[in-house]
Amino acid sequence: MSSLIKIRAERDQMSAIERRIADFILENAHLLRDYSSQQLANSLGISQSSVVKFSQKLGFKGYPDLKVSVSEAVARENGNAETRAVPPRSDRHAAIAADLWRSKTLAEEETRLINTPEKIAEISRTIDAAGKVFVIGLGEDGIPARAFAGKLALLGVPVICHTDPVLMSSAVAIAAKGDVLVLFSEHGRQPALSQTERQFHERRGKVVSVTRHNANPLRAHADMSLLVSAHDDRAHIQPLLYSAVLQHLLDLVYVMLCEKGDDRLEQFNANARRAQRINEP
Repeated sequence: MSSLIKIRAERDQMSAIERRIADFILENAHLLRDYSSQQLANSLGISQSSVVKFSQKLGFKGYPDLKVSVSEAVARENGNAETRAVPPRSDRHAAIAADLWRSKTLAEEETRLINTPEKIAEISRTIDAAGKVFVIGLGEDGIPARAFAGKLALLGVPVICHTDPVLMSSAVAIAAKGDVLVLFSEHGRQPALSQTERQFHERRGKVVSVTRHNANPLRAHADMSLLVSAHDDRAHIQPLLYSAVLQHLLDLVYVMLCEKGDDRLEQFNANARRAQRINEP
Protein backbone atom coordinates (compact mmCIF):
# COMPACT_ATOMS: atom_id res chain seq x y z
CA MET A 1 0.00 0.00 0.00
CA SER A 2 1.42 3.39 -1.03
CA SER A 3 2.51 5.56 1.87
CA LEU A 4 0.67 8.54 0.32
CA ILE A 5 -2.53 6.49 0.10
CA LYS A 6 -2.11 5.43 3.72
CA ILE A 7 -1.60 9.03 4.88
CA ARG A 8 -4.69 10.23 2.99
CA ALA A 9 -6.78 7.35 4.32
CA GLU A 10 -5.82 7.86 7.97
CA ARG A 11 -5.65 11.66 8.01
CA ASP A 12 -9.11 12.24 9.48
CA GLN A 13 -8.29 10.04 12.47
CA MET A 14 -5.10 11.93 13.32
CA SER A 15 -4.45 14.52 15.99
CA ALA A 16 -4.13 18.19 15.03
CA ILE A 17 -0.31 18.02 14.91
CA GLU A 18 -0.37 14.78 12.93
CA ARG A 19 -2.76 16.33 10.40
CA ARG A 20 -0.35 19.24 9.93
CA ILE A 21 2.47 16.82 9.18
CA ALA A 22 0.23 14.76 6.88
CA ASP A 23 -0.93 17.81 4.94
CA PHE A 24 2.63 19.05 4.50
CA ILE A 25 3.77 15.68 3.17
CA LEU A 26 0.79 15.33 0.81
CA GLU A 27 1.25 18.85 -0.55
CA ASN A 28 5.05 18.63 -0.81
CA ALA A 29 5.67 14.95 -1.42
CA HIS A 30 8.03 15.66 -4.33
CA LEU A 31 10.22 17.80 -2.06
CA LEU A 32 10.28 15.54 0.99
CA ARG A 33 13.52 13.80 0.04
CA ASP A 34 15.36 17.10 0.63
CA TYR A 35 13.96 17.49 4.16
CA SER A 36 15.48 16.03 7.29
CA SER A 37 13.16 15.33 10.20
CA GLN A 38 14.49 18.46 11.95
CA GLN A 39 13.93 20.63 8.87
CA LEU A 40 10.37 19.31 8.52
CA ALA A 41 9.76 19.99 12.21
CA ASN A 42 11.13 23.52 11.89
CA SER A 43 8.92 24.22 8.86
CA LEU A 44 5.83 23.27 10.86
CA GLY A 45 6.93 24.74 14.19
CA ILE A 46 6.75 21.40 15.99
CA SER A 47 9.22 19.09 17.73
CA GLN A 48 11.39 16.60 15.88
CA SER A 49 10.00 13.83 18.07
CA SER A 50 6.51 14.56 16.70
CA VAL A 51 7.78 13.82 13.20
CA VAL A 52 9.39 10.57 14.35
CA LYS A 53 6.25 9.46 16.22
CA PHE A 54 4.14 10.28 13.16
CA SER A 55 6.35 8.03 11.03
CA GLN A 56 6.19 5.18 13.53
CA LYS A 57 2.43 5.46 13.88
CA LEU A 58 2.17 4.81 10.14
CA GLY A 59 4.16 1.62 10.58
CA PHE A 60 7.65 2.84 9.63
CA LYS A 61 10.76 2.37 11.74
CA GLY A 62 11.41 6.09 11.57
CA TYR A 63 11.31 9.19 9.42
CA PRO A 64 14.03 8.03 6.95
CA ASP A 65 11.92 4.97 6.02
CA LEU A 66 8.84 7.14 5.56
CA LYS A 67 10.81 9.56 3.38
CA VAL A 68 12.05 6.73 1.15
CA SER A 69 8.56 5.29 0.84
CA VAL A 70 7.06 8.67 -0.10
CA SER A 71 9.81 9.25 -2.70
CA GLU A 72 9.07 5.85 -4.26
CA ALA A 73 5.35 6.63 -4.34
CA VAL A 74 6.03 9.95 -6.07
CA ALA A 75 8.24 8.22 -8.65
CA ARG A 76 5.51 5.68 -9.38
CA GLU A 77 2.90 8.41 -9.77
CA ASN A 78 5.18 10.41 -12.06
CA GLY A 79 5.75 7.32 -14.17
CA ASN A 80 2.02 6.75 -14.44
CA ALA A 81 1.51 10.39 -15.38
CA GLU A 82 4.04 10.13 -18.20
CA THR A 83 2.29 7.02 -19.47
CA ARG A 84 -1.05 8.79 -19.41
CA ALA A 85 0.35 11.86 -21.15
CA VAL A 86 1.35 9.91 -24.28
CA PRO A 87 -1.14 7.06 -24.79
CA PRO A 88 -0.85 4.66 -27.73
CA ARG A 89 -1.82 6.38 -31.01
CA SER A 90 -2.22 9.65 -29.10
CA ASP A 91 -5.74 8.47 -28.29
CA ARG A 92 -7.38 11.09 -26.06
CA HIS A 93 -10.21 8.72 -25.21
CA ALA A 94 -7.74 6.10 -24.00
CA ALA A 95 -5.91 8.68 -21.88
CA ILE A 96 -9.11 9.84 -20.20
CA ALA A 97 -10.27 6.26 -19.60
CA ALA A 98 -6.90 5.20 -18.14
CA ASP A 99 -6.71 8.24 -15.86
CA LEU A 100 -10.26 7.75 -14.58
CA TRP A 101 -9.65 4.06 -13.93
CA ARG A 102 -6.43 4.83 -12.06
CA SER A 103 -8.21 7.43 -9.91
CA LYS A 104 -10.97 4.96 -9.07
CA THR A 105 -8.40 2.30 -8.23
CA LEU A 106 -6.55 4.61 -5.84
CA ALA A 107 -9.82 5.63 -4.17
CA GLU A 108 -10.82 1.97 -3.79
CA GLU A 109 -7.43 1.16 -2.22
CA GLU A 110 -7.82 3.98 0.29
CA THR A 111 -11.37 2.91 1.11
CA ARG A 112 -10.38 -0.74 1.54
CA LEU A 113 -7.64 0.32 3.96
CA ILE A 114 -10.07 2.09 6.31
CA ASN A 115 -12.86 -0.50 6.09
CA THR A 116 -11.18 -3.55 7.58
CA PRO A 117 -12.43 -7.08 6.81
CA GLU A 118 -13.48 -7.33 10.46
CA LYS A 119 -15.63 -4.21 10.14
CA ILE A 120 -17.29 -5.42 6.93
CA ALA A 121 -17.96 -8.81 8.50
CA GLU A 122 -19.48 -7.24 11.62
CA ILE A 123 -21.83 -5.03 9.60
CA SER A 124 -22.82 -7.99 7.45
CA ARG A 125 -23.59 -10.13 10.52
CA THR A 126 -25.60 -7.33 12.10
CA ILE A 127 -27.78 -6.86 9.02
CA ASP A 128 -28.18 -10.60 8.60
CA ALA A 129 -29.41 -10.97 12.20
CA ALA A 130 -31.74 -7.95 12.12
CA GLY A 131 -35.48 -8.38 12.44
CA LYS A 132 -36.00 -5.40 10.12
CA VAL A 133 -33.60 -3.14 8.24
CA PHE A 134 -34.51 0.54 7.77
CA VAL A 135 -32.69 2.36 4.96
CA ILE A 136 -32.73 6.11 4.24
CA GLY A 137 -30.86 8.58 2.05
CA LEU A 138 -31.86 12.12 1.11
CA GLY A 139 -31.42 13.70 -2.31
CA GLU A 140 -28.66 12.04 -4.33
CA ASP A 141 -27.92 9.76 -1.37
CA GLY A 142 -31.34 8.25 -1.97
CA ILE A 143 -30.11 6.57 -5.18
CA PRO A 144 -27.61 4.15 -3.56
CA ALA A 145 -29.94 3.79 -0.56
CA ARG A 146 -32.81 2.49 -2.71
CA ALA A 147 -30.48 0.24 -4.71
CA PHE A 148 -29.05 -1.30 -1.53
CA ALA A 149 -32.50 -1.79 -0.06
CA GLY A 150 -33.59 -3.54 -3.24
CA LYS A 151 -30.67 -5.97 -3.03
CA LEU A 152 -31.45 -6.75 0.61
CA ALA A 153 -35.07 -7.47 -0.30
CA LEU A 154 -33.93 -9.99 -2.92
CA LEU A 155 -32.16 -11.88 -0.13
CA GLY A 156 -35.31 -12.02 1.94
CA VAL A 157 -34.25 -9.32 4.39
CA PRO A 158 -37.31 -7.33 5.63
CA VAL A 159 -36.55 -3.79 4.43
CA ILE A 160 -38.23 -0.43 4.97
CA CYS A 161 -36.73 2.23 2.71
CA HIS A 162 -37.59 5.93 2.57
CA THR A 163 -36.05 9.04 1.06
CA ASP A 164 -38.23 11.34 3.17
CA PRO A 165 -37.24 11.87 6.83
CA VAL A 166 -40.85 12.52 7.86
CA LEU A 167 -42.01 9.17 6.49
CA MET A 168 -39.01 7.45 8.03
CA SER A 169 -39.79 9.02 11.38
CA SER A 170 -43.21 7.35 11.29
CA ALA A 171 -41.71 4.04 10.21
CA VAL A 172 -39.11 4.07 12.97
CA ALA A 173 -41.94 4.01 15.50
CA ILE A 174 -42.24 0.25 14.86
CA ALA A 175 -38.52 -0.40 15.24
CA ALA A 176 -37.43 -2.85 17.93
CA LYS A 177 -34.27 -4.00 19.64
CA GLY A 178 -32.01 -5.72 17.13
CA ASP A 179 -33.35 -3.82 14.12
CA VAL A 180 -30.85 -1.90 12.00
CA LEU A 181 -30.97 1.57 10.46
CA VAL A 182 -28.63 2.24 7.52
CA LEU A 183 -28.11 5.99 6.97
CA PHE A 184 -26.73 7.15 3.62
CA SER A 185 -25.24 10.63 3.70
CA GLU A 186 -22.12 11.59 1.76
CA HIS A 187 -21.12 14.37 4.16
CA GLY A 188 -23.08 13.15 7.21
CA ARG A 189 -24.40 16.53 8.26
CA GLN A 190 -28.17 16.55 7.62
CA PRO A 191 -29.96 17.52 10.88
CA ALA A 192 -33.04 15.52 9.83
CA LEU A 193 -30.99 12.33 9.66
CA SER A 194 -29.38 13.06 13.02
CA GLN A 195 -32.88 13.25 14.47
CA THR A 196 -33.78 9.93 12.83
CA GLU A 197 -30.61 8.42 14.28
CA ARG A 198 -31.50 9.56 17.80
CA GLN A 199 -35.04 8.27 17.43
CA PHE A 200 -33.78 4.88 16.30
CA HIS A 201 -31.40 4.59 19.23
CA GLU A 202 -34.32 5.30 21.54
CA ARG A 203 -35.93 2.18 20.08
CA ARG A 204 -32.71 0.31 21.02
CA GLY A 205 -31.84 -0.40 17.39
CA LYS A 206 -28.36 -0.31 15.86
CA VAL A 207 -27.28 2.36 13.38
CA VAL A 208 -24.90 1.95 10.44
CA SER A 209 -23.77 5.21 8.82
CA VAL A 210 -22.51 5.37 5.23
CA THR A 211 -20.51 8.57 4.71
CA ARG A 212 -17.25 10.02 3.48
CA HIS A 213 -14.20 9.37 5.63
CA ASN A 214 -14.43 12.61 7.55
CA ALA A 215 -15.58 13.76 10.95
CA ASN A 216 -19.36 14.19 10.90
CA PRO A 217 -22.29 13.94 13.33
CA LEU A 218 -23.91 10.85 11.78
CA ARG A 219 -20.70 8.84 11.91
CA ALA A 220 -19.91 10.04 15.44
CA HIS A 221 -23.18 8.67 16.84
CA ALA A 222 -23.49 5.52 14.72
CA ASP A 223 -22.77 2.07 16.13
CA MET A 224 -20.89 1.10 12.95
CA SER A 225 -19.71 3.03 9.93
CA LEU A 226 -18.94 2.36 6.28
CA LEU A 227 -16.46 4.99 5.11
CA VAL A 228 -15.64 6.16 1.60
CA SER A 229 -12.30 7.82 0.81
CA ALA A 230 -12.49 9.48 -2.62
CA HIS A 231 -10.38 12.59 -3.15
CA ASP A 232 -9.52 14.45 -6.34
CA ASP A 233 -8.56 18.04 -7.10
CA ARG A 234 -10.96 18.06 -10.06
CA ALA A 235 -14.46 18.97 -8.92
CA HIS A 236 -16.14 17.03 -11.74
CA ILE A 237 -14.17 13.84 -10.96
CA GLN A 238 -14.55 13.64 -7.19
CA PRO A 239 -18.30 12.74 -7.22
CA LEU A 240 -17.61 10.00 -9.76
CA LEU A 241 -14.99 8.47 -7.48
CA TYR A 242 -17.33 8.61 -4.49
CA SER A 243 -20.14 6.92 -6.41
CA ALA A 244 -17.94 4.18 -7.86
CA VAL A 245 -16.17 3.35 -4.60
CA LEU A 246 -19.38 3.47 -2.58
CA GLN A 247 -20.97 0.97 -4.96
CA HIS A 248 -17.99 -1.37 -4.62
CA LEU A 249 -18.15 -1.14 -0.83
CA LEU A 250 -21.88 -1.90 -0.74
CA ASP A 251 -21.41 -4.77 -3.20
CA LEU A 252 -18.87 -6.29 -0.80
CA VAL A 253 -21.36 -6.19 2.08
CA TYR A 254 -24.04 -7.65 -0.20
CA VAL A 255 -21.84 -10.55 -1.38
CA MET A 256 -20.97 -11.40 2.22
CA LEU A 257 -24.68 -11.48 3.03
CA CYS A 258 -25.28 -13.74 0.02
CA GLU A 259 -22.69 -16.17 1.32
CA LYS A 260 -24.05 -16.30 4.87
CA GLY A 261 -25.76 -19.59 4.04
CA ASP A 262 -27.79 -21.53 1.52
CA ASP A 263 -31.03 -19.96 2.79
CA ARG A 264 -30.02 -16.51 1.55
CA LEU A 265 -29.05 -17.77 -1.89
CA GLU A 266 -32.23 -19.87 -2.17
CA GLN A 267 -34.28 -16.79 -1.29
CA PHE A 268 -32.38 -14.77 -3.88
CA ASN A 269 -32.95 -17.36 -6.61
CA ALA A 270 -36.65 -17.63 -5.80
CA ASN A 271 -37.12 -13.85 -5.84
CA ALA A 272 -35.06 -13.51 -9.03
CA ARG A 273 -37.27 -16.09 -10.78
CA ARG A 274 -40.42 -14.26 -9.69
CA ALA A 275 -39.04 -10.95 -10.93
CA GLN A 276 -38.15 -12.54 -14.27
CA ARG A 277 -41.67 -13.91 -14.73
CA ILE A 278 -43.13 -10.49 -13.97
CA ASN A 279 -40.87 -8.82 -16.52
CA GLU A 280 -41.49 -11.39 -19.24
CA PRO A 281 -43.79 -10.16 -22.05
